[in-house]
Amino acid sequence: MMPPIHVLVVDDEDVVCSNVIAFLEDEGFDVVSASSGEKALDIIASKKFDVGIMDMRLPGIDGNTLILKSHELQPDMKFLIHTGSTNYNLPRALTDIGLSENNIFQKPLIDMGVLVDAIQKLVKGNNI
Repeated sequence: MMPPIHVLVVDDEDVVCSNVIAFLEDEGFDVVSASSGEKALDIIASKKFDVGIMDMRLPGIDGNTLILKSHELQPDMKFLIHTGSTNYNLPRALTDIGLSENNIFQKPLIDMGVLVDAIQKLVKGNNI
């Protein structure tokens, strides 16, 4: 049996966060959440994650900064962006660490199965 995939969900909207967590847990993932980038970095410093699902608009540090700092702490961690911003543009610093437009998911997701597929592809080392 495969070990569980460890996922960190960072979102300051409680409803969004709890829905994503419940769905991923039902799919067999080990999920931890944080409501801010600062809390997420504290968690990342003490636990290994395979994938982070990051909101972009967060209190305190923003999602782009959070991804870069998380990547410094855990270079093998992969990232998905889960944003409500329709005009979000991926900055060069994130493409430099391997993210592409395919890593971006718009809220609200009608079918959260796309997150499951994306997580599994990232963990296997495939592009999304």
